[in-house]
Amino acid sequence: MSDILTQQTAGVLVVTFNRPARKNAFTTPMYQAFADTLRHAAQDNAIHAVLLQGSSSAFCAGNDLGDFIEHPPLELQAPVWQCLHALNDFPKPLVAAVSGVAVGIGTTMLLHCDLVYAASDARFSLPFVNLGVCPEGASSLLLPRLLGYQVAAQTLLLGEAFDAEFALRAGLVNRLLPADEVQAWALDQAQKVAKQPSAAVIQTKRLLKMGVYAEASARIDAEAQAFATLLQEEAAQTAIAAFASRAR
Repeated sequence: MSDILTQQTAGVLVVTFNRPARKNAFTTPMYQAFADTLRHAAQDNAIHAVLLQGSSSAFCAGNDLGDFIEHPPLELQAPVWQCLHALNDFPKPLVAAVSGVAVGIGTTMLLHCDLVYAASDARFSLPFVNLGVCPEGASSLLLPRLLGYQVAAQTLLLGEAFDAEFALRAGLVNRLLPADEVQAWALDQAQKVAKQPSAAVIQTKRLLKMGVYAEASARIDAEAQAFATLLQEEAAQTAIAAFASRAR
């Protein structure tokens, strides 16, 4: 069974991250499949919105660190950077249903979503510095705009997890729901927006993000270059190997 599942319903493409045994941690092939899925959805006139969700009780536990060690993203064309650009460039509404953990890219991808609904017990973290690397997904640009500089610095420099109530107050999440209701609620909202006149929705999103697309795209590349440099340092290699060993 694929690690990225897709199902189309009432104008909504539901994308499910499907590695429940690893809390839906992303591998290199998953990044590529996700990027390709988003590019296809952008061009498919039958798709008016995309819903992102995780299988089982987790949204996404970030990178699969074992895969990450074997396939480090040292080039700008690496699948992870393709995936982040595809998220940033996506012209149609992106809706997310977050349950359980959202680690690393599991949180940074939410910065590119238009509507985010989370379970009240969801947990978020951006542990890049803990692994000896830097933020990705234009989070070094978007988080300070969302949270203010001091709170964003606290979140990124300490790498500490935060709860769903904090995410709601910060504006990262639109609404909290019981864990067993979040996916159904998010799908209902995605179907609502999918029923709106498509051209008007696309233009509204474009106007909301005017100026942000290009700036975020440039920041994704700048982060990728810094990330690749740090990834070759002993501190990052040691930290990532230690985390990967504990995760086995």
